[in-house]
Amino acid sequence: MGGKQARSSPILIWQGTDSHVVIPSYTPCLRCAPGLEKYEMVFGECLTFIRQKTRALLILVFLHSFMINREYLCSNHPFATPQTIESIAHSSLAEMRFEGSISFENLEFAARDFGNRYHLMPSAVLHPKSVSDISSILRYVYDLGLSSELKVAARGHGHSLEGQAQAYRGVVISMESLRAPEMSFHCGEHPYVDVSAGELWINILHESLKRGLTPRSWTDYLRLTVGGTLSNAGISGQAFRHGPQINNVYQLQVVTGRGEVVTCSDEQNTDLFHAVLGGLGQFGIITQARIALEPAPKMVKWIRALYSDFSTFARDQEHLISSNNSFDYVEGFIIINRTGLLNNWRSSFSPKDPIRADQFNSDGKLLFCLEVAKYYNPRESDNIDQDIDPLLSELSYIRSTLYMSEVSYVNFLDRVHVSEVKLREEGLWEVPHPWLNLLVPRSRIHEFVAEVFGNIVKDTSGGPILIYPVNKARWKSGTSLITPDDDVFYLIAFLSSAMPSSAGKDGLEHILSQNKKILSFSQRPYLGIKQYLPHYSTEEEWEAHFGPHWEVFYRRKLSYDPLAILAPGQRIFRRGIAYALQ
Repeated sequence: MGGKQARSSPILIWQGTDSHVVIPSYTPCLRCAPGLEKYEMVFGECLTFIRQKTRALLILVFLHSFMINREYLCSNHPFATPQTIESIAHSSLAEMRFEGSISFENLEFAARDFGNRYHLMPSAVLHPKSVSDISSILRYVYDLGLSSELKVAARGHGHSLEGQAQAYRGVVISMESLRAPEMSFHCGEHPYVDVSAGELWINILHESLKRGLTPRSWTDYLRLTVGGTLSNAGISGQAFRHGPQINNVYQLQVVTGRGEVVTCSDEQNTDLFHAVLGGLGQFGIITQARIALEPAPKMVKWIRALYSDFSTFARDQEHLISSNNSFDYVEGFIIINRTGLLNNWRSSFSPKDPIRADQFNSDGKLLFCLEVAKYYNPRESDNIDQDIDPLLSELSYIRSTLYMSEVSYVNFLDRVHVSEVKLREEGLWEVPHPWLNLLVPRSRIHEFVAEVFGNIVKDTSGGPILIYPVNKARWKSGTSLITPDDDVFYLIAFLSSAMPSSAGKDGLEHILSQNKKILSFSQRPYLGIKQYLPHYSTEEEWEAHFGPHWEVFYRRKLSYDPLAILAPGQRIFRRGIAYALQ
């Protein structure tokens, strides 16, 4: 890395009678000790012969032995090739004993994800039944040292977008296999639940509700694993009040890239705790989490209203997230040129003013939809409108476009699953999803909207575009998640679905081209825009993404995954590069 100070390296010294050779950045493992003894004997004999000839030849032979994919050998054969080493590694994996199982066939599912654009086949999939299974395989790969390029990725429910949970010719750990038979609930003054990182949020919701409790912060889609969302952030309309899901976890159990099992929290092993929260899987595999809970409501008043002016829309959203007495959920989305929009809402919502709603025409318009929700219990149903009306009276939406619905708390939180079922029936769920998620500072949101929705995006038929603000003060500091500097910033999520074989606006090439234009504008440094669920191709781009936080991120990598074994699909570090630069 340019501009970085040199880092001291562990060294292994081969010694002859009167000469020595220094091999940088390698510490032999116990597994390889017999091979190293044999290697030392053979190499020592070579040195005796070479000394009789010339020291120059010694240097030549040494360089030849360790150049071009022969460096850092760790094998029973002194001149083993990387292919031989990988073969030995995979054979050893097959011989390992796990409480779960490891498979080397029928691995196609591990080379797929929700994004449906990257398909990188692993060599094996581990189905763990215990944390020790995960620890064992990571310790084994770590002990191989730099001789191996074997990598390991944790896969949750397969909802990654860019192959982040894939491991080409490596090992994928299917985290859903780790689910515990029961969740452990604590129902005291500060209730929480201990869950496996492979558990789905929808299951946590159902089990919590049996005890009258619920997690505080959510994602819009609940069929995601705990470990997956905590490795990113976990954002939905509750984030303005409670922060993302990484703010609402008390404790984690993590297996580091060294294979060490560590319990961490704000009070214990704090650096690791902050590292893995939003850490993109780079520092360890989360295996268990302690999730904060609160009393659960039973019902939700779900409301939508339209705006034609972005400044008014943004002002109202920011007003709602700054108020102590507000809605429990605040989101929004952008609509461009949608015919019969309000008629489509009638299947789930009722217009406050049916006659005027019928007269509203959305054709050819750029509109902004405010979506809010208020939680309540049945005994409060007679007064819920009295609580909501004053909040709505402060807003400047188009009065004829106010729509409301009353649904159960479960149905509201699991609302995206309804769309999933329909799309699966139509064969349109497992299509490419070239999503783009951005965090835009409030100071630049008007410039962003004017450029992107004035000159780049002309249609929203390919999928929803979410837009809503959050309060940075509600987000835990010190984690690996990168956000804009402003006190308030907006999530803007382009949630496109590419239709198979389409060459039009809903085709993959068109959407990718559009995303590229949006990114080209967004990457202007003065804007301060950050990607959420980031995807970059080079280390330089990652360094720019992290900005002044890169050194901390890099240091944590050296501490917890020095061989860069974990989460290769993020494309941040090359295998072994972090260790080599120590």
